[in-house]
Amino acid sequence: MPNQQDVQPMSADGSRVPVIAVTGHLGAGKTSLLNHLLRAPGARVGVVVNDFGTLNVDAAFVSGQIDEAAAISGGCLCCLPDAGGLDDALERLSQPRLRLDAIIVEASGAAEPIALSRLIRFSGAERVRPGGLIEVIDAVEYFRTVDTHPDPPVRFAAATLLVIGKTDLLPLAERGRIIERIRGRVRVRNPLAPIVVARRGGVDPMLVFDTARREDPTDQLPIAELLREAGYDHAHDHVHAASVMAPGPVAPRTLIDLLESPPDGAYRVKGRVRVRGPKVERGYLVNVVGGMIHIAPLPEPPAAGELVAIGLDLDEAAAARRLAEVVAAAAEHPDAVGLRRLARYRRLSE
Repeated sequence: MPNQQDVQPMSADGSRVPVIAVTGHLGAGKTSLLNHLLRAPGARVGVVVNDFGTLNVDAAFVSGQIDEAAAISGGCLCCLPDAGGLDDALERLSQPRLRLDAIIVEASGAAEPIALSRLIRFSGAERVRPGGLIEVIDAVEYFRTVDTHPDPPVRFAAATLLVIGKTDLLPLAERGRIIERIRGRVRVRNPLAPIVVARRGGVDPMLVFDTARREDPTDQLPIAELLREAGYDHAHDHVHAASVMAPGPVAPRTLIDLLESPPDGAYRVKGRVRVRGPKVERGYLVNVVGGMIHIAPLPEPPAAGELVAIGLDLDEAAAARRLAEVVAAAAEHPDAVGLRRLARYRRLSE
């Protein structure tokens, strides 16, 4: 697994801030998951929620301090007229001066994941990009009502990551069987998205967003540290990661092949790379989350780039070999076909 230096965030260059939606029915455990992520050391996280009342964080304490927060009232996010409330919140939180690693939108229990995903994808806020949609499943309630709903809900299909929560409340003798049954029903709608069995909302933050460092930043009020000291169970299954340096230009065709078909078990792929164009080399920031590809130009080509793959079931050695193959496949001459494929994703990312 790479050291912390290998997985540094790449938002300091002014790139777009990832927006992660957290969805699930009322009482599923969305707030527990959010509170867990807010305690990640070294992360700057903005939050958009319908109601701060259920958070274990004082809204006034958060707002204007380390991670600026925006509260939306008036109901379900996806039902706000013209999505203005959400766009305004994202515009506010994506201001470069905040230097946020991520923005998390905790939707109301009535929110429709597919509609919310579209709102984020086509947001009028210019400095954000989709960062994934996490669907939280209440294992107890879902198992209790599963026989009344023979078909799995369509909402599972919208998720890039699914979290099964409250499994500690299931009968011990039945727990394994129930979890596997839920997994099977999820797979009917969503064959590829990772499924995490979480304890008290415990999901490794590195799976969800970049963390800046192992310690909290020195120039901000240490809310994460204060919340951790208040007593919190950090337990979660740690993710695996693989990284390689990219000292020279990479072939655009091989790069796009990687983004379209990441290493087995990779939920996220990110990197800074140089690509040889018709006249000059150009720098790009690339991100993949659950199959969503985002490519943005860098102001200047990086002196030394890198590629990183992150996932729960990632084979680190195999992933590192795949990344190394991309780095090794440097094109001696501009690759017109590869450059057209890269340009297409650039346009789609705008």
